[in-house]
Amino acid sequence: MTSTRPPDYGMPIALSDALRVVAAAEVQARKMDLQVTVAIVDPGGHLVCLHRIDNCQFGSVEVAEAKAKTAVAFRRPSKALQDALAQSVRVLALPGMPIDGGLPIIVGGKIAGGIGVSGAKSEEDAVIAEAGLKALS
Repeated sequence: MTSTRPPDYGMPIALSDALRVVAAAEVQARKMDLQVTVAIVDPGGHLVCLHRIDNCQFGSVEVAEAKAKTAVAFRRPSKALQDALAQSVRVLALPGMPIDGGLPIIVGGKIAGGIGVSGAKSEEDAVIAEAGLKALS
């Protein structure tokens, strides 16, 4: 039987790396002509970096951070909770944001933090978050 155990927590993402992720996410958001907020958290869910593109609604600040924290807390994309919600409303009792757009940041096979994007449709937020992660490849 193959284990599907999620990655362990590792060292926190460096600020310089977080800034690279945010910059790459912003480039993708601008290509899509979207105004979003990008949040980067460390493995403990603490904010490392927050970037709100001009004219993005301020409600996206808390949502982006919550998506990033969710990805770290559950060691999987926030979309996993969104998908689980389709099976059971009990997911709503869990802490976090069960909406696509939050991804764990994996460095050296371990979780170094999370990225959360908010401000557009959740599937667009996810595309922007993925683009941000590619800056670390």
